[in-house]
Amino acid sequence: PRRPIGSFLFLGPTGVGKTELARALAAFLLDDEARIVRLDMSEYMERHEVSKMIGAPPGYIGYGEGGQLTEKVRRNPYSVVLLDEVEKAHPDVFNMLLQILEDGQLTDAQGRTVSFRNTILIGTSNLGTETLSPDKRPIGFIQSAMPDYQEARQLVMREVKRFFKPEFLNRLDDIIVFHYLEQEDVLQIARMFVDELVERMHSRDIELEVDDAVIEKLARDGFDPVYGARPLRREVEHQVENPLAMKIVNGACPVHSRVRIRLLENTVHIDIIS
Repeated sequence: PRRPIGSFLFLGPTGVGKTELARALAAFLLDDEARIVRLDMSEYMERHEVSKMIGAPPGYIGYGEGGQLTEKVRRNPYSVVLLDEVEKAHPDVFNMLLQILEDGQLTDAQGRTVSFRNTILIGTSNLGTETLSPDKRPIGFIQSAMPDYQEARQLVMREVKRFFKPEFLNRLDDIIVFHYLEQEDVLQIARMFVDELVERMHSRDIELEVDDAVIEKLARDGFDPVYGARPLRREVEHQVENPLAMKIVNGACPVHSRVRIRLLENTVHIDIIS
């Protein structure tokens, strides 16, 4: 087939892991999460900005530099192409995307044909996801705390079909709707961040033990219904990573140390055991 390997639209509120899933796909399928070509589509809202994707035409400033999309894919033909906030792009961008989805290629300003046949194309959007919060639900839909997947998809797709043209939606392999994160999800993400830290410390010959109560506190402090899991990483850095880094820099936590991180009177404490 001439089309890209896969093409998806990820829909969901901010901070629920749409970009993270794209990175995970790159890591799993291409063995390197850095193999991701990421474009912020809010930079292509005006018609004159669209040409930046394929490069400036002859006689214009920047001709010969290559396009921000085409040049990156030409240099990394096996990659995940992530178009963040795709709904903000100018309508002319969608004409380019239709060409990629249909023919698996795009011609840049220098006349070179760039193949997208070995890429996975992912657009992200939070279009329609405000309807998932109970107070914004349209009449006729159950006003429960969280809709099930089918109801959530139905709610979001109503908005999506109003916004995107059918010829764009019909060429996508799948449209995936992400739920708002709940406290249990955030707890799992906090555990994942802490596990990553334990692994990093282990590679430096420092044995780290983190109490469950600490992880639960991080999940509580880092949970925001509006911003999803975004504040969580900041909490892990602020409450655990930065104080631990200071102890390492000060020499209080040398190589081969055993460290226990626990909760004392609702404050995170770092104890150097040995």
